[in-house]
Amino acid sequence: MTAVVRMERIDKRFPGVHALRAVDFDLRAGEVHALMGENGAGKSTLMKCLSGIYQPDDGRILVDGAPVRLPTPKAAQDVGIGIIHQELELMRDLTVAQNIWIGREPRRSFGRIDEAALEAAAADIFRGMRVGIDVRQPVGALTVARQQMVEIAKALSFRSRILIMDEPTAALNDAEIAELFTIIRGLKAEGVGIVYISHKMDEIRRISDRVTVMRDGAHVATVAAADTPIAQIIAMMVGREIADQTVTIPDLSRADTALEVRHLSRGRDLHDVSFAVKKGEILGFAGLMGAGRTELARAIFGAEPPDTGEIIVHDRHRTIRSPADAVRAGIGYLSEDRKHFGLALGLDVRANIALASMARFSDRLGRIDETRVAAVARDHIDTLRIRTPHDRQELRLLSGGNQQKVVIAKWLLRDCDILIFDEPTRGIDVGAKAEIYRLLNDLAAAGKAVIVISSELPEVLRLSHRIAVMCEGRLTGILPGGAAQEEIMALATQREGVIAQ
Repeated sequence: MTAVVRMERIDKRFPGVHALRAVDFDLRAGEVHALMGENGAGKSTLMKCLSGIYQPDDGRILVDGAPVRLPTPKAAQDVGIGIIHQELELMRDLTVAQNIWIGREPRRSFGRIDEAALEAAAADIFRGMRVGIDVRQPVGALTVARQQMVEIAKALSFRSRILIMDEPTAALNDAEIAELFTIIRGLKAEGVGIVYISHKMDEIRRISDRVTVMRDGAHVATVAAADTPIAQIIAMMVGREIADQTVTIPDLSRADTALEVRHLSRGRDLHDVSFAVKKGEILGFAGLMGAGRTELARAIFGAEPPDTGEIIVHDRHRTIRSPADAVRAGIGYLSEDRKHFGLALGLDVRANIALASMARFSDRLGRIDETRVAAVARDHIDTLRIRTPHDRQELRLLSGGNQQKVVIAKWLLRDCDILIFDEPTRGIDVGAKAEIYRLLNDLAAAGKAVIVISSELPEVLRLSHRIAVMCEGRLTGILPGGAAQEEIMALATQREGVIAQ
């Protein structure tokens, strides 16, 4: 099978960071080539060089055997290279068809947009993908999975023969992932080469033909997916073996209750939810997408206050109508959408770590003691192994996994007694996951009450001392840690269940 793309000895530097070190990579027509590595390994940087977002400092890129220069994303599109970013780049108020053809709309006389031709052309692409989507519908009304299909259709509208997918299943459920994989297999059959970036090991086995592993900006190995054990791929990614630890459930019979929620309801999202979590406990929340787990977390934290119900912290009733109320009550919340709700990407690492605790570093006139801030920030950078050249590095330049660690550092510095982690390892590699699992266990061992919401059932099972299951805004059951996956899924697919403590 011939290589449609070949990248040879690609080198890229940023201030203080050697991001790519003479990396080789090739993609064949009609294959799925998985690109794997820890956060900060250089995967996204390499693909941004291929898609014209970055310019390599050295090396060359060949398309169909001929060297090409890709100074802009438009230049990459012109030679058939399309990229679908982890954060979808669609305009929610425009229709599906308008999003696909924006800037290239068919025109009628006097420059008017030919909406009928626009919609017909968009519908043709979806027919080719064997996907049924109303192209006149606003994109904002679609599920994330459907929006992902729109991004693929948009890339194909440029006649892309090379498609880069960056964490395409991060926000999809199992049924939606199966639908996406059907589309990918159809694209393969038509000769489209696909670069597939993911941290989900089970997906790599199911969908990819070859796997390239990167570490610290360098190419480690390229192997056949079918012939290479997952443990070997992980070892190549992190440079070490990671033990698959099982959850150890502590005796909490004498532990005090840290947080109790009674009869919490909010609109159509939450219906009469009650539970408690003890000091030193990790309570996992499982459920299908749309079950109401994030809505519950945001209600407890005051981001979307409940209509009815009680929140009791350390045996004291608390009125929580805002995040500020929650923080004063000792509750910290790590949102699933860290970039919008957890971080200030334009500020540096130091400022983000101190963001929720500025009063600790200010005098009565509001002046910040930068020396103390710097010392505390460096301490948390070392403790959490945050990979950054220095504490004044702009946060947006860090990898997703390291950004997540900065959010955790922010709440650790605040010293909250109750911590809610919503999808704490989304978009994070296996090495960083192991560190965060260790951190969550350490927090519980130190007496913190920890709530973990995760769409990955193995993660919930690995971490949780008890498992609360939700379905359609209701708590359908609470199971002991180590419960069978079948028990959890039975509760996740019914409206009401028996709560077993």
